[in-house]
Amino acid sequence: MTDRNLLSPDAAVYGVIMNDRASLDRLAVAAAQPPYKALPQAPVLYVKPRNTWMRAADRIVLPQGADRAEIGAVVGLRMGRDAARLHPDAALDAVDACLLAADLSLPHANYYRPAIREKSFDGSLPLALLAGVAPGDVSTLILRTWLDDQPVAERSLDDLIRGPAQLLADVSEFMTLRQGDVLLLGVVYQSPVASAGSRVRVEVPGLAQLAFTVAAKETSA
Repeated sequence: MTDRNLLSPDAAVYGVIMNDRASLDRLAVAAAQPPYKALPQAPVLYVKPRNTWMRAADRIVLPQGADRAEIGAVVGLRMGRDAARLHPDAALDAVDACLLAADLSLPHANYYRPAIREKSFDGSLPLALLAGVAPGDVSTLILRTWLDDQPVAERSLDDLIRGPAQLLADVSEFMTLRQGDVLLLGVVYQSPVASAGSRVRVEVPGLAQLAFTVAAKETSA
């Protein structure tokens, strides 16, 4: 596995929702309504399939009919070995790299059905290696999002409800994470929205950045 190929073809990428205080605050009222009537007690996962993975993208085309996308700045943990039932004290030993990701999704409000079209369109997960970042240091990182050269969001990863070690332990309690799989630590609900034509930059200052333009899909004559 090289820097040019951050992910093995047979890897899986899992994302997590509602793993930060801002998201819980924004969704608390909705979560209290039927059918769930309470906040989730276990990690809530989704999958970013292989067609979404993008290395060094400079242009991401939205699905037909879409003209904007939420930009979720997040860090992912890549597994260095198969892992099941990890203990929090040793969970980070199973990680071999940290990745910066911009998790794009079409704006949507309903979490009660799988948001496949909204979260799984082609190229919606640009990735870069966070070289030199130890898994134990992830909670100290600052993520910034820029739109058209203007700062629109800044996030410290000490906002996580489940920190990296606890999240790995809780997820691996009910499923095995395979070598090469990536676990995204949690995007913020209602992240900044980029319109078609916007220039986007997501960065960990001084360490890594992803820069690309969001484009609408051209319609054939």
